[in-house]
Amino acid sequence: MAWTVRLIIISLMQIGFGSINTLSTKWADTMEAENSAGEEVAFNHPYFQTEGMFIGEIMCMIAFYVFRCCRRYRDRRRAQMEMSPSERENTNFPKQIFLIPACCDALATSTMYMGLVLTYASSFQMLRGAVIVFTGLFSVAFLGRKLRYFQWLGIAILIGGLVVVGVSDFIGENIEGYTTNGIITGDLMIVAAQIITATQMVVEEKFVTKHDVPPLLAVGWEGIMGFTIITILLVPFNWIPGGIFSTNPRGVLEDIPDAFTQISNYPQLLAPLLLNIFSISFFNFAGVSVTKELSATTRMVNDSVRTLIIWLLSLAIGWQFFQWLQLVGFIIYTIGVFLYNDVIIFPFFRRMGWINDARPEDTEPVLPSSSSGRADEVTIDTKDGKDNPNLTVEPL
Repeated sequence: MAWTVRLIIISLMQIGFGSINTLSTKWADTMEAENSAGEEVAFNHPYFQTEGMFIGEIMCMIAFYVFRCCRRYRDRRRAQMEMSPSERENTNFPKQIFLIPACCDALATSTMYMGLVLTYASSFQMLRGAVIVFTGLFSVAFLGRKLRYFQWLGIAILIGGLVVVGVSDFIGENIEGYTTNGIITGDLMIVAAQIITATQMVVEEKFVTKHDVPPLLAVGWEGIMGFTIITILLVPFNWIPGGIFSTNPRGVLEDIPDAFTQISNYPQLLAPLLLNIFSISFFNFAGVSVTKELSATTRMVNDSVRTLIIWLLSLAIGWQFFQWLQLVGFIIYTIGVFLYNDVIIFPFFRRMGWINDARPEDTEPVLPSSSSGRADEVTIDTKDGKDNPNLTVEPL
């Protein structure tokens, strides 16, 4: 497909807003403000920030209905009522199908945000790639999928890359405010969260995909469900001790009044919080558009570029020191992702005639979207890649 200005903008949106989502979350974690006890402390409110992420997802539903109304108006003007969106897009489905995925999303996102407080933004982004490993294994165990040899090879190489990234985090000199134990804990929390995210992906594949829900609408409903769940949980969290994961004056898991106190005492906190909300919304929109109008190769390359940008900006800002081992880990990680998704490397080998491997129809990989900044995205669907007609990609 020929690149147009519109397609270039959409691709840049996916890279830009995906990077902003992770960086804005980390930016909020590094900002200090006076809390309700009169102390100057960092803004450590992961569940509060998770609520912001779900608000961004809810905005995707608003975007869906705005676009739907615009298309209906356009179709009326063209006298093509038989092609109205109400007939093309399924909006009549049981909403409860998003309850379990939303629970997984809420738990995974809040766990990753807690881990991000303790480790580096670049490591946060790279370690999220572990979701491919767990999703691939779960798809074999629970969905009866058969992974091809290059997918198993991709998983093995990806694990190697993640190990190198993890090791690079606690060797050498640490930035002030980070400890080796804290970095290890944060990295493990991020990896553990990918098990939950992989569970979400498998549940969506089994129960949600068959309803053919439009991707933006699916993101919106998961946002509503997730926001409701976290809001309810914030009530007991206001009294449950948080231990080492809590820095608020009362030492509880989440203290929302304290979060608003810090924001009121330091209004600049609104900047990263609002960036987080709007970036996740635009990132999901761009992800849907890239998958529909470009290709899986473009999406994979964009995601790797996004990880590279986050790492380079973290170095430029001074959030971490350069560690050559992390660069090696990133390269290995990227190769593993490309192998598992069968983009660039093996397609090139096939075009050159170096390998000749037929692909049975039951081997499509089950992969998550990348939403939160996340990921970063929410329903699983299958679609032929534009530049690889047998390739399976997901909508976000």
